[in-house]
Amino acid sequence: MTRRYIKLNFTLLSASLFLLGCGATSLVSTPVENIDAVPLKISELTEAQKKNWGHADLIADTIPGMSVDKAYKEIIKNKAGKTVIVAVVDSGMDLEHEDLRDVLWTNKGERPNNGKDDDGNGYIDDVHGYNFLGEAYNEQLEYVRMLRLNVGNASLRAKARLKLDEEYPKALQNKQQYEQIFQVVKSADEAVKKELGKSSYTKKELMAIDAKTEQMQQHVAVLTQMFSYGENIPSVMEELSEGITYFADQVNYNLNKDFDGRTPVGDNPYDLSDKSYGNGNPKNRVDTESHGTHVAGIIAAKRNNGKGANGVAKNVKLMSVRAVPNGDEYDKDIAMAIRYATDNGAKIINCSFGKSYSPNAQWVYDAIQYAASRDVLIVHAAGNDGDDLDNMENPNYPNDHKYEGAEFSNNVITVGALTSSYGSKMVANFSNYGKQNVDVFAPGDGIYSTLPNNTYDFQGGTSMAAPAVAGVAALIRSYHPQLSASQVKQIIMQSGLRSKASVIVSGDPSNATTFDNVSKSGKMVNAYNALLMAESISKGKTILNNNTK
Repeated sequence: MTRRYIKLNFTLLSASLFLLGCGATSLVSTPVENIDAVPLKISELTEAQKKNWGHADLIADTIPGMSVDKAYKEIIKNKAGKTVIVAVVDSGMDLEHEDLRDVLWTNKGERPNNGKDDDGNGYIDDVHGYNFLGEAYNEQLEYVRMLRLNVGNASLRAKARLKLDEEYPKALQNKQQYEQIFQVVKSADEAVKKELGKSSYTKKELMAIDAKTEQMQQHVAVLTQMFSYGENIPSVMEELSEGITYFADQVNYNLNKDFDGRTPVGDNPYDLSDKSYGNGNPKNRVDTESHGTHVAGIIAAKRNNGKGANGVAKNVKLMSVRAVPNGDEYDKDIAMAIRYATDNGAKIINCSFGKSYSPNAQWVYDAIQYAASRDVLIVHAAGNDGDDLDNMENPNYPNDHKYEGAEFSNNVITVGALTSSYGSKMVANFSNYGKQNVDVFAPGDGIYSTLPNNTYDFQGGTSMAAPAVAGVAALIRSYHPQLSASQVKQIIMQSGLRSKASVIVSGDPSNATTFDNVSKSGKMVNAYNALLMAESISKGKTILNNNTK
């Protein structure tokens, strides 16, 4: 999961580019020869731009989006395309959402709710996908499970014990501090509302208060600092509340060695042969289980229906595969989910999840190769630890290299996250990166999309960048279905926008490098360029560089 929270200091509270691909300059209508020629956007994004910035065009809007709107306007137009099934292996999806229900995959061979496997695929009542979690939701992190169940070798368990001994006290302290900060802000907010005689107030009104007591001065100081974290105090308090929930989940479930979240499922999650588990209802179980719904909307929320948000791709049918709990996913569930999606017609599988420990990683590697053998593209989020994935001390699973050097399969594309601020801050501070182990970057910070119960909001993470790329892949496979999964991967990597601009990584100004060094391609994904290249390759006019450099 990729919720982002404000980082508050409790102590203080208390006191274009080179737009080239395959060496061709014909990919864009307005090539830019010098990075300095692309102006930095000085003005704040409008509300409309904030909700759609990932679809913007760098040249026209000075926003590092994927030129999706330009691609529809100038390339796709009214062209018919082939329907592409995209599997969302994630938390449960709101199957009744107004912006998603018309784009759901439906298993035509299955009769709903009759308790039978009508189509003989081994899964009962899987009408819109499958649920490998049963009624489970909260879960431990993998390394905590390893300690509880004595899984993995002694060396790995010793490392896990050290990590738990470090992380649990931090989570408990963060929970307590967020609770204390929330109360401080709440008290200050109530006092200022009473002082002003208003139910809400602006920063300007707050600053105009003539604070005659030391207590009121403290209230004003606290709220002034809060305005640096959000546009208004209610939104900051909501984020603080979410932070409390996040750290409470860590303390109560994710890092609690005595918690067993798998009991409702009833299987042995460390036995791959134990396959008769789960059910055919991959819907989210609670409103806070929103991740899969948000990811789904980024890929294919129904376009131009006057509701909420536009997905990147049309001609998509979304398959919901519930396999990611509120905690670390099980290797078994992910392996089963990839195989399920592959066997039931998915041509793209979005995987917006990841973890640092994987005791049965080979099960997932085998599933990835199985998907490759059936021409399925897997799009994977790079992760949100701000780490260099080329460093062996920062493991991230699943991956396509097994930490053995060369990729074992050419059907996985790993995606880092961009912000809407073109320039030195365009790499999201949370995004993992790596010259060898991250393939591309795409919009992933502050992305507006679908949430349960016909609602919409912003979320950020590489989990949001991956489905943006899955959407581009779906466009390519829709209009150029003869292209293979590996070709689609190469096109996405080679057709992106290249920049040698200096960028900050990990949110640390002292940690800077050039953008072409944070991923294998050195590029940000561009739908317009990708479709042009796909068309050129389809007509035999362009040959792909299989080295993706």
